[in-house]
Amino acid sequence: MQVKPSSWQGRRVLVTGHTGFKGGWLSLWLPQLGAEVAGFSLPAPTDPSFFEQTRLAELVHHVEGDVRDMAAVEAAVQSARPEVVFHLAAQPLVRYSYDNPIETYATNVMGTAHLLDSCRRAESVQAVVSVTSDKCYENREWVWPYRETDPMGGHDPYSSSKGAAELVISAYRRSYFDKGARIASVRAGNVIGGGDWATGRLVPDIVRAVLAGGRSLIPNPNSVRPWQHVMEALGGYLLIAERLLEGRDEFAAGWNFGPSEDDAKPVGWIVERMLEMWGADGWDRPEGEQPHEATLLRLDCSKARAALGWRPRFSLEKALEKVVEWHKSVADGADARGVSLRQLREYSGLGNVGAGEG
Repeated sequence: MQVKPSSWQGRRVLVTGHTGFKGGWLSLWLPQLGAEVAGFSLPAPTDPSFFEQTRLAELVHHVEGDVRDMAAVEAAVQSARPEVVFHLAAQPLVRYSYDNPIETYATNVMGTAHLLDSCRRAESVQAVVSVTSDKCYENREWVWPYRETDPMGGHDPYSSSKGAAELVISAYRRSYFDKGARIASVRAGNVIGGGDWATGRLVPDIVRAVLAGGRSLIPNPNSVRPWQHVMEALGGYLLIAERLLEGRDEFAAGWNFGPSEDDAKPVGWIVERMLEMWGADGWDRPEGEQPHEATLLRLDCSKARAALGWRPRFSLEKALEKVVEWHKSVADGADARGVSLRQLREYSGLGNVGAGEG
C-alpha cells in the first residue's frame, strides 16, 4: 500500500467536514501530496480543535456551511469545481444522537443526499468517497467480523443514520452514477489520534481527564471496538479515491478499513495502556444507567487487503503512543501542525511531508 503523490499533484479536492477531527487530518495530508483543497463545514465543533490548533485555514480554502442546507452545498460544489470529493461532514457521536435524533438524521442522511445530488450535476467530479461508519451494520453482537455484504442497520439513531446513509449512497450510485463519476463508501472503526477533542468519546475523555489532573469515567470497560489510528483509515480512503480516478468501476462499492484482528481490544485495556503511557492515575465507572452501545464490534477487512494491498502499519500499541505523544507535546508548547506533519511523515514515508511546518 502506498498513496501516490503523483495522483494528487494539482488535483482539486473538496472535503466536507474539514473542521472536524478526521476531516482535519485529511485536509492536512492532502496539501502535502500536492492537492488544492477546499473545505465545506460548520465551524470547528470543539474548543480546542484540531482545525484551529494546526491553523488549517491557512492551507485550505475554508468555507463555512451546513450540509443540511442544500443550496449551500450546491454552491460549494460549483465554486470548488472538485475532481474528487471526500464527504466527512457528519454528526459523529452515538450518545449525542440519543438526545438529538432529528439533527443526527438530517445531517447524516439528508446531508449525504444533498452532497451526492450536488455532485451528480457537477461535471468536474470524477470520484466521491463518502465516509460512514463501522456502526452502519445491523449489529448482532456476534463474534464474527462484519463484511461489506452484511445488512445495514443500527440500534441507536447514530448507527441507524449511518446505515441509512449507506442505502442513500447505493441508490445514488445505481441511479445516477452508472456513468461518469464513481462513488465509494468507506467504513472505518473507532479512529484515534492527536487533536480529537470530541465529548463522549473514549480517548478524548481520557486526554481531558489527564490534562485536568482528574480520573476518567469509563461506562463500558468490557466493550470491544476496532481501534485504529486516524491515518490508517485516511490512507485507505486515499487509495480508494486513486482507484476511482483510474476509472476502476469495481472500486465504486463499500469498503471496510479496520485494525488487525488481534488489535480489537476492550475499552478497559485502552484506558489502562493510555494511563500507563502517560504516568497518570486510574479510572472510575459512572453511576446510573448508561445508553445502549454495542458491546462487540469487529470489521472484516480482507477485501481491502486483497484488492488494495492495504493493511495497518501501526499496531494498537503504536497508535496509542502516537496519541499520547501528540497531546503531551502540544501540552508542553510544541506546534500542533509541526507535530502532526512529523507523524504523517513517519506514517507515510513521504519526504515532502512537512511543507508548512512550524
